[in-house]
Amino acid sequence: MNAIDPALPIAIGQIDSDGRLVDAESRLQELNERAGGGVGLPLAVPQIATLARLAQRLGIGISRNVIAADGEDDLELWVRAEPRDGGVRLEVSGWRLRPVWRAAATEPERDGDFFRSAADWLWETDASLRITFLSIEAGARYGFDSSAMLGQPLTRLFALEEDASGNLPILSAVAAQARFDGQKAELRGTGRTVRLDATPRTDPGGRFAGFVGGAHMLDDETPPAPKVDAPLPATPFGGFPDSFSQRLDRALRGPLGKIIANADSISAQTEGPLKSDYAEYASDIANAGRHLLGLVDDLVDLQAIERDDFTTIAEDIDLADVARRAAGLLAVRAAQAEVRIDRPAAGETLPVTGEFKRALQILVNLIGNAVRYSPPGGMVWIRIEGSEGRAHVIVADQGKGIAHEDQARIFDKFGRVDPTEPGGSGLGLYIARRLARAMGGDITVDSAPGMGARFVFTMPARELPGRSPVFGA
Repeated sequence: MNAIDPALPIAIGQIDSDGRLVDAESRLQELNERAGGGVGLPLAVPQIATLARLAQRLGIGISRNVIAADGEDDLELWVRAEPRDGGVRLEVSGWRLRPVWRAAATEPERDGDFFRSAADWLWETDASLRITFLSIEAGARYGFDSSAMLGQPLTRLFALEEDASGNLPILSAVAAQARFDGQKAELRGTGRTVRLDATPRTDPGGRFAGFVGGAHMLDDETPPAPKVDAPLPATPFGGFPDSFSQRLDRALRGPLGKIIANADSISAQTEGPLKSDYAEYASDIANAGRHLLGLVDDLVDLQAIERDDFTTIAEDIDLADVARRAAGLLAVRAAQAEVRIDRPAAGETLPVTGEFKRALQILVNLIGNAVRYSPPGGMVWIRIEGSEGRAHVIVADQGKGIAHEDQARIFDKFGRVDPTEPGGSGLGLYIARRLARAMGGDITVDSAPGMGARFVFTMPARELPGRSPVFGA
């Protein structure tokens, strides 16, 4: 175990006697929000909530190292929970990224698990309570995207509910590393309730490796089938259920997700040591699977945005917050590439009108490209500006730059400056610019060979009474 870096700040938080978060410094609050919680709600990071509950029950301060899931990352944290003023004071430090361990049960384990045989659908997590398996058909039937949930914290899919005694059965099970049942939860965004049951798993060393569980739907409601003569409803991708891209998505997403999960598990050597070249092969397979899955996503988006009736949702969003979230999603990739991301400060805001999901998609593309083409030890800067009713997010890198004659071509469909370089499908920037223009904005580039690249994502600013488009907290 590495020592905790004293240079990293300690995040302080306070929860009340019922386990609800009363106050927290930004780092802890953002972690809790990404896990699906918020101020005034039960603490949503199970590992920290378990420690706080134990400290409250024993009436003493407890310090412990925990591993928590955070988006695509695993965080190694040092948590101190101390009973105070009828609740618990939290001190969270460390904040060290660690490689994600993705283990999944074998097919025989899933098929022969009597405990889960009566469940409506199945789920699994790793030791950080990150989802590693979901029944693919469950999402389509009950209103969520199974593949999108893989790798996410369990609380991103389930809003956990307390039992009659005010306890969360899953928290007690995490502490005891034991079986649990009767955990009620809401499927986020669907209004539907489930009962969760699970048994713990162990790795070859006997350590806790997560849960293998089942979900039992607590209502009999099923989505009504569309009438034969009724127009088919639009899908979340903006296309229609019988479109080529949707059929391609359904046909490939499940198998590719399984290939990636199994290859990652082999590469991580979760079932025991392997020859180094075999582990590298598995890593290559997983990366190739992710590339193909990204291509599927691009093709689905491509068909959606090129429809004549494609529109985006008009929402009041904070583009600076979207930029911070996009940078957070790419933190692991940047760390692996030895690239630093300098994102907007927590107090900076940039109010605009646009669709949150699409703005996030654009910035993930721009920042991801900047990380990909930056040299080891390089820096990616994200800056925000506002002028004359326009809001700008600037993403600048220290890469090799783009020649003037190539700058228009990178926004073309399947346009790539050097096809021999590793990278995406050549659709990312084309889709990003189409999305930006659909929201009344644009994307431009300023670059020169050897001078890095500077992409500017522009949207119409949303004026706030008595304040300029860019302001502090």
